Amino acid sequence: HPFSLLQVFMADSVTIRTRKLMRNAVMQRRQFILDVVHPGAAPVSKADLKKQVAKMFKGADSKELNPDLVVLYGSKTDFGGNRSTGFGIIYDSLDALKKNEPKHRLIRAGLAVKRSRTRKGYKELKRKVRVTWGTGRRVAARKAKRAAAA
Repeated sequence: HPFSLLQVFMADSVTIRTRKLMRNAVMQRRQFILDVVHPGAAPVSKADLKKQVAKMFKGADSKELNPDLVVLYGSKTDFGGNRSTGFGIIYDSLDALKKNEPKHRLIRAGLAVKRSRTRKGYKELKRKVRVTWGTGRRVAARKAKRAAAA
């Protein structure tokens, strides 16, 4: 694959590489492993990495890619620093991103709103599930969940 290893140099000798790049047509995205080499420096922020990855790849119309379509997660810094590794996904469109990304990552990206739940609501749900037995347990759990959401 011609794009199996892309490399970009940032200021202060930070190197960004992508590897295991693959196209996932079903989920309308490209996915890869992101290696960041940052000798003697703190790990690079996700926002800066998003911008750099967007510059590395082109969009569908061969223009610069929108950084909002880039999702980075699972970043781990090696022991002793100097290198970080994580996962990256580039979606074809915002609709594909909203459809396929998990809720917690959408909330993190600011594309979804976190549901506010109260402690009391959780406790009542737990009590109803504990009290109800048999086939009615599933039905009662669903009713309690809907009541807590409303």
